[in-house]
Amino acid sequence: MSVIEDLWSEFRLPIRNALYFRDGVSYEVVIDPDSPSGLRVLQSFDLADYVASDPDWTSEVDGLTSMEREDGDLLWAGDGSYGSEGFVARLRGDRTLVWAIFLTDSNPFTEIRTSGRGATFLSTSGVRITLDVDDPRA
Repeated sequence: MSVIEDLWSEFRLPIRNALYFRDGVSYEVVIDPDSPSGLRVLQSFDLADYVASDPDWTSEVDGLTSMEREDGDLLWAGDGSYGSEGFVARLRGDRTLVWAIFLTDSNPFTEIRTSGRGATFLSTSGVRITLDVDDPRA
């Protein structure tokens, strides 16, 4: 089991602006309102090293909205342990992680809109990110 799968089993994510995949591949991200997606995916980083350096630097996530997909997967979004945090994720029907994005300064995500493979997530502070749910790096 990967580090992110271990954390997700307790509905926790590292406190870092990042995109996490089930296999442990992780990328730094930044909110970018000028980007068509509202988000820029940056360089990858070693999640195992990051978590090992400060294993308690995680946030418990709580879903505030969800949307079931035709394939049985689920889009899920909500908040973290602190008021400024938000997350969006794609899960399998059994709630195992496909990918998740955690943001420290987005505020909670409370709305999901879908169109084909795309999904737009809206936060209470007006952050809007639009992703290809099959590959959120695109």
